[in-house]
Amino acid sequence: MAISRRKALQFSGVLVATTALNASNKIDGLKLKEAVKTNTSYNAPLSPAKGPRVVVVGGGWSGLSIAKYTKIFAPNADVVLVEQRYEFISGPLSNLWLVDKIELEFLTHDYLQAARENNYTYFHATAIDLDRKNRILKTSDGDVSFDYLVFAPGIDYDYSRWTKDIAFETRLRQEYPAGFIPGSEHITLRNKVLNFKGGNFILTVPSGNYRCMPAPYERACIIADYFKQKKLKAKVILLDENNAITIKKEGFQSAFDKLYSDYLEYHPNTKIQNIDLDKKIVETEFNEISFEEAAFYPHVRGAKILERVGIAKDANNMLEGDINTLTYEVNDEKDIYITGDSRPMGFSKSGNTSNSEGHYVATLIAQKINKSKKIKWESPTTACFSAVSIAPERAIYIYTQYAYNKTDSTFKFTSTSSSENWLKDGAVNADSNRAWATALYMDMFSK
Repeated sequence: MAISRRKALQFSGVLVATTALNASNKIDGLKLKEAVKTNTSYNAPLSPAKGPRVVVVGGGWSGLSIAKYTKIFAPNADVVLVEQRYEFISGPLSNLWLVDKIELEFLTHDYLQAARENNYTYFHATAIDLDRKNRILKTSDGDVSFDYLVFAPGIDYDYSRWTKDIAFETRLRQEYPAGFIPGSEHITLRNKVLNFKGGNFILTVPSGNYRCMPAPYERACIIADYFKQKKLKAKVILLDENNAITIKKEGFQSAFDKLYSDYLEYHPNTKIQNIDLDKKIVETEFNEISFEEAAFYPHVRGAKILERVGIAKDANNMLEGDINTLTYEVNDEKDIYITGDSRPMGFSKSGNTSNSEGHYVATLIAQKINKSKKIKWESPTTACFSAVSIAPERAIYIYTQYAYNKTDSTFKFTSTSSSENWLKDGAVNADSNRAWATALYMDMFSK
């Protein structure tokens, strides 16, 4: 007997993120292909806009805050959030879910609730193209006209430094997913950890401005602690392309040395040269390492939709948004913005950064709609907690903002503070971690 979609949630722990079309009022796959091929117009099933329409592509930490606060700052705006997932699953704090230290319900939230509470429209669809001249976003469920458009689509992975073979890349994605795009990847990784019987478990850290810089180190600590509590004959092998721990170095290094010397090996300045998935061997410049399980985190890039619609810039091979870094507007394109982890600035690709950035971009859009006085640039805020142990639960913390250098048009850290002494402050930081997440979820999903 077929099970219901909600029943499947109970079995799997999460609804699979999907780009499939809804069953009713949808164009079928053949018509969609023909629509894209011939540019035939199929209007999306949306009510006519009653004011300037602001379309936000992507329901992550940035997109959600932009949708909410644009409507607050410009109440006459018609705000539409275009998102291909049915529900929000948080990346931040998900490492704790991997080892059963947090409930999935805490990480999972309702797009419909966010839209109801904040008086905008959640439109379940996938953005597929852009007609700039006619101000139309093309989606899997029809065309959406806009006055203002925001792309907040997050990241995609770039496996090209490891392989050009698409079949091999597919195996990496399916058999050893990175676990930094929420959904199925996290379920796979969680099952790998919980069912691990022993041996080497390889994790990797890419170079560049990858998503959530402390997360690979946090994950290494959490998994090592889990193996330690289970008394497994197991070891986490952390292969880091960077010369040293990229952030919170003092706290993580202390945890590596004092808590997990028998369960964690840290290899800085280590680039993978070859991966043999059949023999389960990783080759580096220095040695060969066998493994029983792994999660291979490749380099990241801006989401491919930006490249597809012609608003990406190939800077440092990351294909992020080609924007004015102070206004977030696409260069030479009025009223189209790129935010979140696809923007090119060196801000942390993290939840708090994207959320606070979204508040600022919402004020920029509202300022145009309201024809009010232009506002000054506002720095996003990076506030980040990282667990270093689960029994007892302890965490470290960093807070920073950014300053703009007009001379060379770059950004640098400023107003930075941290708490990396996990022996002294670890328990308080762990409690604060959950309080922080609760506050941010409320900010995005409630009034």
